[in-house]
Amino acid sequence: MARFVLTPFGSGGDVNPHLWLGKLLAARGHEVRVITVPMFREAAEKAGLAFTGVGRDEDFLSILHHPALWRPFAGTELVLQQSLIALPLFFEAIADEVKRGPVVLVSPFHQFAARAAREKFSVPLVTVHLQPSCFLSEWDMPVFFSWMEPLRLLPRWMKRLFLTTANPANLMVGAGLKKFCRGIGVRAPARLIPDWLHSPDANLALFPEWFAASQPDWPVNTRATGFPQEDLRGQFLLPPDIQDFMAAGEKPLLCSPGTGNAQSRDFFAAALGACEKLGRRALLGTRFPEQLPQSLPSWARAFDYLPFSEVLPRVSALVHHGGIGTMSQALAAGVPQLVMPMAHDQPDNAMRLKRLGCGTALTPRKFTAANIARELEHLLCDATVKVNCERVARLCWEDDAGSVAVEVLEGVAQTHIKKMSEIA
Repeated sequence: MARFVLTPFGSGGDVNPHLWLGKLLAARGHEVRVITVPMFREAAEKAGLAFTGVGRDEDFLSILHHPALWRPFAGTELVLQQSLIALPLFFEAIADEVKRGPVVLVSPFHQFAARAAREKFSVPLVTVHLQPSCFLSEWDMPVFFSWMEPLRLLPRWMKRLFLTTANPANLMVGAGLKKFCRGIGVRAPARLIPDWLHSPDANLALFPEWFAASQPDWPVNTRATGFPQEDLRGQFLLPPDIQDFMAAGEKPLLCSPGTGNAQSRDFFAAALGACEKLGRRALLGTRFPEQLPQSLPSWARAFDYLPFSEVLPRVSALVHHGGIGTMSQALAAGVPQLVMPMAHDQPDNAMRLKRLGCGTALTPRKFTAANIARELEHLLCDATVKVNCERVARLCWEDDAGSVAVEVLEGVAQTHIKKMSEIA
Protein backbone atom coordinates (compact mmCIF):
# COMPACT_ATOMS: atom_id res chain seq x y z
CA MET A 1 0.00 0.00 0.00
CA ALA A 2 1.10 3.59 -0.62
CA ARG A 3 1.13 6.82 1.40
CA PHE A 4 -0.65 9.92 0.17
CA VAL A 5 -0.44 13.42 1.61
CA LEU A 6 -3.27 15.73 0.56
CA THR A 7 -2.71 19.47 0.94
CA PRO A 8 -5.86 21.40 -0.05
CA PHE A 9 -5.84 25.16 0.37
CA GLY A 10 -9.01 27.25 0.44
CA SER A 11 -12.63 27.11 1.56
CA GLY A 12 -14.84 24.07 2.03
CA GLY A 13 -15.42 23.95 -1.71
CA ASP A 14 -11.68 23.43 -2.17
CA VAL A 15 -11.19 21.02 0.72
CA ASN A 16 -14.17 18.69 0.24
CA PRO A 17 -12.96 17.21 -3.08
CA HIS A 18 -9.65 16.33 -1.43
CA LEU A 19 -11.51 14.62 1.41
CA TRP A 20 -13.39 12.67 -1.26
CA LEU A 21 -10.07 11.56 -2.76
CA GLY A 22 -8.75 10.71 0.68
CA LYS A 23 -11.73 8.52 1.54
CA LEU A 24 -11.42 6.67 -1.77
CA LEU A 25 -7.73 5.99 -1.16
CA ALA A 26 -8.26 4.96 2.47
CA ALA A 27 -10.97 2.53 1.38
CA ARG A 28 -8.34 0.89 -0.82
CA GLY A 29 -6.05 0.41 2.16
CA HIS A 30 -3.70 3.32 1.54
CA GLU A 31 -2.36 5.58 4.28
CA VAL A 32 -3.74 9.08 3.89
CA ARG A 33 -2.97 12.33 5.68
CA VAL A 34 -4.60 15.72 5.11
CA ILE A 35 -2.56 18.87 5.74
CA THR A 36 -4.48 22.14 5.77
CA VAL A 37 -5.75 24.86 8.11
CA PRO A 38 -7.02 23.60 11.52
CA MET A 39 -10.68 24.49 10.97
CA PHE A 40 -11.09 21.42 8.71
CA ARG A 41 -9.83 18.94 11.31
CA GLU A 42 -13.29 17.74 12.32
CA ALA A 43 -14.39 17.13 8.71
CA ALA A 44 -11.18 15.22 7.91
CA GLU A 45 -11.28 13.08 11.02
CA LYS A 46 -14.99 12.29 10.56
CA ALA A 47 -13.99 11.08 7.11
CA GLY A 48 -11.52 8.72 8.80
CA LEU A 49 -8.41 10.58 7.65
CA ALA A 50 -5.31 11.54 9.63
CA PHE A 51 -4.95 15.30 9.91
CA THR A 52 -2.23 17.89 10.44
CA GLY A 53 -3.32 21.46 11.05
CA VAL A 54 -1.09 24.23 9.74
CA GLY A 55 -1.36 27.92 10.54
CA ARG A 56 -4.15 29.71 12.34
CA ASP A 57 -7.86 29.74 11.60
CA GLU A 58 -7.83 33.47 12.29
CA ASP A 59 -5.57 34.11 9.32
CA PHE A 60 -7.80 32.07 7.03
CA LEU A 61 -10.97 33.77 8.27
CA SER A 62 -9.40 37.19 7.74
CA ILE A 63 -9.22 36.37 4.02
CA LEU A 64 -12.90 35.47 3.93
CA HIS A 65 -13.76 38.87 5.40
CA HIS A 66 -11.38 40.79 3.15
CA PRO A 67 -13.35 43.12 0.82
CA ALA A 68 -11.14 42.21 -2.16
CA LEU A 69 -11.77 38.46 -2.06
CA TRP A 70 -14.64 38.51 -4.54
CA ARG A 71 -13.14 41.03 -6.95
CA PRO A 72 -11.53 39.85 -10.20
CA PHE A 73 -7.71 39.76 -10.04
CA ALA A 74 -7.70 41.34 -6.56
CA GLY A 75 -9.31 38.21 -5.11
CA THR A 76 -6.87 35.97 -6.95
CA GLU A 77 -3.96 38.03 -5.66
CA LEU A 78 -5.26 37.75 -2.11
CA VAL A 79 -5.41 33.93 -2.31
CA LEU A 80 -1.98 33.64 -3.91
CA GLN A 81 -0.43 36.02 -1.39
CA GLN A 82 -1.86 33.99 1.49
CA SER A 83 -0.45 30.81 -0.03
CA LEU A 84 2.93 32.53 -0.20
CA ILE A 85 2.70 33.63 3.44
CA ALA A 86 1.77 30.10 4.52
CA LEU A 87 4.43 28.50 2.33
CA PRO A 88 7.12 27.94 5.01
CA LEU A 89 4.72 26.32 7.48
CA PHE A 90 3.13 24.02 4.92
CA PHE A 91 6.52 23.11 3.45
CA GLU A 92 7.77 22.10 6.91
CA ALA A 93 4.70 19.92 7.53
CA ILE A 94 5.08 18.23 4.15
CA ALA A 95 8.82 17.72 4.71
CA ASP A 96 8.07 15.90 7.97
CA GLU A 97 5.88 13.46 6.03
CA VAL A 98 8.48 12.98 3.29
CA LYS A 99 11.07 12.02 5.91
CA ARG A 100 8.88 9.07 6.94
CA GLY A 101 9.31 7.35 3.59
CA PRO A 102 7.89 7.20 0.03
CA VAL A 103 4.88 9.46 -0.40
CA VAL A 104 2.68 10.92 -3.14
CA LEU A 105 1.61 14.55 -2.78
CA VAL A 106 -1.87 15.59 -3.92
CA SER A 107 -2.49 19.32 -4.14
CA PRO A 108 -4.05 22.25 -6.01
CA PHE A 109 -1.54 24.29 -7.99
CA HIS A 110 -1.85 27.32 -5.70
CA GLN A 111 -0.54 25.29 -2.75
CA PHE A 112 3.05 26.28 -3.54
CA ALA A 113 4.49 24.20 -0.70
CA ALA A 114 3.58 20.92 -2.40
CA ARG A 115 5.33 21.83 -5.65
CA ALA A 116 8.36 23.16 -3.76
CA ALA A 117 8.53 19.84 -1.87
CA ARG A 118 8.39 17.93 -5.15
CA GLU A 119 11.36 19.84 -6.47
CA LYS A 120 13.31 19.59 -3.21
CA PHE A 121 12.74 15.94 -2.33
CA SER A 122 12.02 14.37 -5.77
CA VAL A 123 8.65 13.02 -4.64
CA PRO A 124 5.73 12.72 -7.09
CA LEU A 125 2.99 15.33 -7.12
CA VAL A 126 -0.52 15.02 -8.53
CA THR A 127 -2.02 18.43 -9.18
CA VAL A 128 -5.77 18.58 -8.66
CA HIS A 129 -7.71 21.02 -10.83
CA LEU A 130 -11.30 21.48 -9.71
CA GLN A 131 -12.36 23.71 -12.61
CA PRO A 132 -11.66 24.09 -16.36
CA SER A 133 -10.38 27.65 -15.95
CA CYS A 134 -7.11 26.18 -14.63
CA PHE A 135 -6.35 25.12 -18.21
CA LEU A 136 -5.32 28.25 -20.11
CA SER A 137 -6.15 26.77 -23.48
CA GLU A 138 -6.06 28.71 -26.71
CA TRP A 139 -8.46 26.08 -28.11
CA ASP A 140 -11.07 26.46 -25.36
CA MET A 141 -10.12 29.73 -23.72
CA PRO A 142 -11.51 30.25 -20.20
CA VAL A 143 -13.24 33.51 -19.35
CA PHE A 144 -12.43 35.40 -16.17
CA PHE A 145 -14.85 38.27 -16.88
CA SER A 146 -18.20 38.18 -18.64
CA TRP A 147 -16.85 40.60 -21.26
CA MET A 148 -14.23 38.03 -22.25
CA GLU A 149 -16.69 35.64 -23.90
CA PRO A 150 -16.47 37.32 -27.34
CA LEU A 151 -12.67 36.93 -27.20
CA ARG A 152 -13.17 33.18 -27.54
CA LEU A 153 -13.96 33.84 -31.22
CA LEU A 154 -10.55 35.36 -31.90
CA PRO A 155 -7.87 33.44 -33.85
CA ARG A 156 -5.87 31.08 -31.68
CA TRP A 157 -2.66 33.07 -32.00
CA MET A 158 -4.40 36.13 -30.58
CA LYS A 159 -5.84 34.12 -27.69
CA ARG A 160 -2.41 32.64 -27.02
CA LEU A 161 -0.95 36.15 -26.86
CA PHE A 162 -3.71 37.31 -24.53
CA LEU A 163 -3.32 34.37 -22.15
CA THR A 164 0.47 34.69 -21.93
CA THR A 165 0.64 38.46 -21.50
CA ALA A 166 -2.47 39.19 -19.42
CA ASN A 167 -1.76 36.79 -16.54
CA PRO A 168 -0.87 38.81 -13.43
CA ALA A 169 -0.04 35.88 -11.12
CA ASN A 170 3.69 36.09 -11.79
CA LEU A 171 3.80 39.72 -10.69
CA MET A 172 1.68 38.97 -7.63
CA VAL A 173 3.91 36.34 -6.03
CA GLY A 174 6.84 35.69 -8.36
CA ALA A 175 9.51 37.50 -6.35
CA GLY A 176 8.49 35.95 -3.02
CA LEU A 177 8.31 32.47 -4.50
CA LYS A 178 11.77 32.77 -6.03
CA LYS A 179 13.19 33.95 -2.71
CA PHE A 180 11.76 30.92 -0.90
CA CYS A 181 13.05 28.53 -3.54
CA ARG A 182 16.55 29.98 -3.25
CA GLY A 183 16.37 29.49 0.50
CA ILE A 184 15.67 25.76 0.22
CA GLY A 185 18.06 25.24 -2.67
CA VAL A 186 15.67 24.44 -5.53
CA ARG A 187 15.25 25.99 -8.93
CA ALA A 188 12.44 28.51 -8.89
CA PRO A 189 9.95 28.71 -11.75
CA ALA A 190 10.71 31.42 -14.27
CA ARG A 191 6.94 32.07 -14.23
CA LEU A 192 4.49 30.62 -11.73
CA ILE A 193 2.03 30.31 -14.58
CA PRO A 194 2.50 28.26 -16.66
CA ASP A 195 5.66 26.66 -15.17
CA TRP A 196 4.07 25.47 -11.90
CA LEU A 197 0.44 25.37 -13.03
CA HIS A 198 0.53 21.64 -13.83
CA SER A 199 2.56 18.81 -12.34
CA PRO A 200 5.00 16.90 -14.57
CA ASP A 201 3.86 13.70 -12.82
CA ALA A 202 0.07 13.74 -13.24
CA ASN A 203 -2.90 16.08 -13.22
CA LEU A 204 -6.47 15.31 -12.21
CA ALA A 205 -9.26 17.37 -13.77
CA LEU A 206 -12.16 16.82 -11.36
CA PHE A 207 -14.84 17.49 -13.95
CA PRO A 208 -16.25 15.51 -16.89
CA GLU A 209 -15.31 15.76 -20.56
CA TRP A 210 -18.85 16.83 -21.42
CA PHE A 211 -18.42 19.89 -19.18
CA ALA A 212 -15.02 20.85 -20.60
CA ALA A 213 -13.38 18.58 -23.15
CA SER A 214 -9.62 18.04 -23.07
CA GLN A 215 -7.76 20.15 -25.61
CA PRO A 216 -4.60 19.69 -27.72
CA ASP A 217 -2.66 22.11 -25.51
CA TRP A 218 -3.56 20.48 -22.18
CA PRO A 219 -0.73 18.57 -20.46
CA VAL A 220 -0.60 15.03 -21.83
CA ASN A 221 -0.59 13.54 -18.32
CA THR A 222 -4.04 14.93 -17.48
CA ARG A 223 -7.13 12.80 -16.81
CA ALA A 224 -10.67 14.10 -16.49
CA THR A 225 -12.59 12.16 -13.85
CA GLY A 226 -16.07 13.62 -13.64
CA PHE A 227 -17.41 15.66 -10.73
CA PRO A 228 -16.51 14.36 -7.25
CA GLN A 229 -19.98 14.97 -5.73
CA GLU A 230 -18.53 15.32 -2.22
CA ASP A 231 -20.41 17.43 0.33
CA LEU A 232 -19.78 15.64 3.66
CA ARG A 233 -23.08 13.80 3.39
CA GLY A 234 -23.63 11.71 6.49
CA GLN A 235 -21.60 14.04 8.71
CA PHE A 236 -24.40 16.60 9.01
CA LEU A 237 -28.07 15.91 9.73
CA LEU A 238 -30.90 18.02 8.37
CA PRO A 239 -32.35 19.94 11.33
CA PRO A 240 -35.98 19.03 12.04
CA ASP A 241 -37.16 22.60 11.43
CA ILE A 242 -35.56 22.61 7.96
CA GLN A 243 -37.09 19.22 7.14
CA ASP A 244 -40.50 20.43 8.26
CA PHE A 245 -40.13 23.64 6.27
CA MET A 246 -39.23 21.86 3.05
CA ALA A 247 -42.09 19.41 3.45
CA ALA A 248 -44.68 22.08 4.29
CA GLY A 249 -45.46 23.28 0.78
CA GLU A 250 -44.13 23.98 -2.69
CA LYS A 251 -40.43 23.33 -3.18
CA PRO A 252 -38.49 26.41 -2.01
CA LEU A 253 -35.77 28.29 -3.87
CA LEU A 254 -32.29 27.72 -2.47
CA CYS A 255 -30.02 30.78 -2.31
CA SER A 256 -26.37 30.37 -1.30
CA PRO A 257 -23.39 32.56 -2.27
CA GLY A 258 -20.76 29.99 -1.22
CA THR A 259 -19.48 28.59 2.07
CA GLY A 260 -16.64 31.09 2.20
CA ASN A 261 -18.60 34.22 1.30
CA ALA A 262 -18.74 36.60 4.24
CA GLN A 263 -19.75 39.58 2.09
CA SER A 264 -23.12 38.54 0.77
CA ARG A 265 -25.54 41.04 2.31
CA ASP A 266 -26.54 42.47 -1.09
CA PHE A 267 -26.86 38.96 -2.55
CA PHE A 268 -29.37 37.90 0.08
CA ALA A 269 -31.32 41.16 -0.04
CA ALA A 270 -31.79 40.84 -3.79
CA ALA A 271 -32.57 37.11 -3.64
CA LEU A 272 -35.18 37.58 -0.90
CA GLY A 273 -36.74 40.41 -2.89
CA ALA A 274 -37.02 38.13 -5.92
CA CYS A 275 -38.59 35.34 -3.88
CA GLU A 276 -41.16 37.78 -2.53
CA LYS A 277 -42.01 38.98 -6.06
CA LEU A 278 -42.47 35.40 -7.22
CA GLY A 279 -44.40 34.30 -4.13
CA ARG A 280 -41.82 31.55 -3.56
CA ARG A 281 -40.45 30.21 -0.30
CA ALA A 282 -36.71 30.50 0.28
CA LEU A 283 -33.88 28.56 1.90
CA LEU A 284 -30.81 30.70 2.63
CA GLY A 285 -27.40 29.12 3.14
CA THR A 286 -24.58 31.02 4.85
CA ARG A 287 -22.02 30.48 7.61
CA PHE A 288 -22.20 34.22 8.32
CA PRO A 289 -25.73 34.98 9.57
CA GLU A 290 -24.87 38.65 10.02
CA GLN A 291 -25.29 38.90 6.23
CA LEU A 292 -29.02 38.19 6.60
CA PRO A 293 -31.82 40.54 7.69
CA GLN A 294 -32.27 40.59 11.45
CA SER A 295 -35.76 39.12 11.05
CA LEU A 296 -36.55 36.71 8.23
CA PRO A 297 -40.05 36.55 6.74
CA SER A 298 -42.18 33.55 7.62
CA TRP A 299 -41.61 32.04 4.16
CA ALA A 300 -37.79 31.90 4.56
CA ARG A 301 -35.39 29.76 6.60
CA ALA A 302 -31.61 29.99 7.04
CA PHE A 303 -28.94 27.36 7.69
CA ASP A 304 -25.17 27.47 8.09
CA TYR A 305 -24.25 24.22 6.34
CA LEU A 306 -26.22 21.34 4.87
CA PRO A 307 -25.12 18.65 2.41
CA PHE A 308 -26.47 19.88 -0.92
CA SER A 309 -26.88 16.32 -2.17
CA GLU A 310 -29.68 15.95 0.39
CA VAL A 311 -31.20 19.40 -0.03
CA LEU A 312 -31.08 20.06 -3.79
CA PRO A 313 -33.52 17.33 -4.84
CA ARG A 314 -36.07 19.07 -2.61
CA VAL A 315 -35.77 22.60 -4.06
CA SER A 316 -37.11 24.12 -7.28
CA ALA A 317 -34.02 26.11 -8.32
CA LEU A 318 -30.64 27.24 -7.00
CA VAL A 319 -29.34 30.80 -6.90
CA HIS A 320 -25.61 30.93 -6.19
CA HIS A 321 -22.17 32.34 -6.91
CA GLY A 322 -20.99 29.93 -9.57
CA GLY A 323 -18.50 27.90 -7.56
CA ILE A 324 -17.73 24.61 -9.28
CA GLY A 325 -18.64 22.44 -6.28
CA THR A 326 -22.06 24.02 -5.83
CA MET A 327 -22.70 24.00 -9.57
CA SER A 328 -21.82 20.32 -9.97
CA GLN A 329 -24.11 19.34 -7.09
CA ALA A 330 -27.01 21.14 -8.76
CA LEU A 331 -26.22 19.57 -12.13
CA ALA A 332 -26.33 16.13 -10.53
CA ALA A 333 -29.66 16.97 -8.88
CA GLY A 334 -31.19 18.20 -12.14
CA VAL A 335 -31.96 21.62 -10.65
CA PRO A 336 -31.98 24.81 -12.79
CA GLN A 337 -29.46 27.42 -11.69
CA LEU A 338 -29.15 31.20 -11.66
CA VAL A 339 -25.57 32.31 -11.09
CA MET A 340 -24.06 35.62 -10.00
CA PRO A 341 -20.37 35.12 -10.95
CA MET A 342 -17.99 37.51 -9.25
CA ALA A 343 -14.37 36.36 -9.57
CA HIS A 344 -11.95 33.41 -9.77
CA ASP A 345 -13.40 30.52 -11.82
CA GLN A 346 -17.02 31.65 -11.51
CA PRO A 347 -17.48 33.49 -14.85
CA ASP A 348 -16.04 30.52 -16.75
CA ASN A 349 -18.24 28.06 -14.88
CA ALA A 350 -21.27 30.25 -15.64
CA MET A 351 -20.42 30.24 -19.34
CA ARG A 352 -20.31 26.44 -19.37
CA LEU A 353 -23.58 26.22 -17.42
CA LYS A 354 -25.30 28.36 -20.05
CA ARG A 355 -23.79 26.21 -22.80
CA LEU A 356 -25.45 23.14 -21.22
CA GLY A 357 -28.79 24.94 -21.18
CA CYS A 358 -29.25 24.28 -17.45
CA GLY A 359 -29.17 27.85 -16.20
CA THR A 360 -28.17 31.44 -16.77
CA ALA A 361 -26.17 34.22 -15.12
CA LEU A 362 -26.45 37.83 -13.99
CA THR A 363 -23.48 40.07 -13.32
CA PRO A 364 -23.33 41.58 -9.81
CA ARG A 365 -24.46 44.93 -11.23
CA LYS A 366 -27.57 43.35 -12.75
CA PHE A 367 -28.26 41.10 -9.77
CA THR A 368 -31.43 42.89 -8.65
CA ALA A 369 -34.68 41.50 -7.29
CA ALA A 370 -36.53 42.31 -10.53
CA ASN A 371 -33.92 40.70 -12.78
CA ILE A 372 -33.58 37.64 -10.55
CA ALA A 373 -37.35 37.14 -10.51
CA ARG A 374 -37.54 37.43 -14.29
CA GLU A 375 -34.74 34.91 -14.90
CA LEU A 376 -36.04 32.46 -12.33
CA GLU A 377 -39.53 32.57 -13.78
CA HIS A 378 -38.08 31.60 -17.16
CA LEU A 379 -35.92 28.82 -15.70
CA LEU A 380 -38.82 27.35 -13.74
CA CYS A 381 -41.30 27.43 -16.62
CA ASP A 382 -39.18 26.61 -19.68
CA ALA A 383 -39.67 22.97 -20.73
CA THR A 384 -36.32 22.95 -22.58
CA VAL A 385 -34.46 23.88 -19.39
CA LYS A 386 -36.19 21.02 -17.59
CA VAL A 387 -35.18 18.53 -20.29
CA ASN A 388 -31.59 19.79 -20.29
CA CYS A 389 -31.34 19.51 -16.50
CA GLU A 390 -32.63 15.94 -16.55
CA ARG A 391 -30.21 14.98 -19.35
CA VAL A 392 -27.18 16.44 -17.58
CA ALA A 393 -28.16 14.85 -14.26
CA ARG A 394 -28.05 11.44 -15.96
CA LEU A 395 -24.60 12.25 -17.35
CA CYS A 396 -23.34 13.17 -13.89
CA TRP A 397 -24.31 9.82 -12.43
CA GLU A 398 -22.99 7.85 -15.42
CA ASP A 399 -19.46 9.11 -14.74
CA ASP A 400 -17.28 6.85 -12.61
CA ALA A 401 -15.18 9.70 -11.22
CA GLY A 402 -13.88 7.84 -8.19
CA SER A 403 -12.48 4.87 -10.12
CA VAL A 404 -10.69 7.12 -12.61
CA ALA A 405 -9.16 9.27 -9.86
CA VAL A 406 -7.94 6.26 -7.88
CA GLU A 407 -6.48 4.69 -11.01
CA VAL A 408 -4.38 7.79 -11.66
CA LEU A 409 -3.25 8.18 -8.06
CA GLU A 410 -2.33 4.53 -7.62
CA GLY A 411 -0.50 4.58 -10.94
CA VAL A 412 1.68 7.46 -9.80
CA ALA A 413 2.37 5.69 -6.49
CA GLN A 414 3.32 2.43 -8.20
CA THR A 415 5.66 4.22 -10.60
CA HIS A 416 7.37 5.99 -7.72
CA ILE A 417 7.73 2.82 -5.62
CA LYS A 418 9.23 0.99 -8.60
CA LYS A 419 11.65 3.84 -9.24
CA MET A 420 12.74 3.87 -5.59
CA SER A 421 13.33 0.10 -5.61
CA GLU A 422 15.48 0.35 -8.73
CA ILE A 423 17.60 3.08 -7.12
CA ALA A 424 18.02 0.97 -3.96
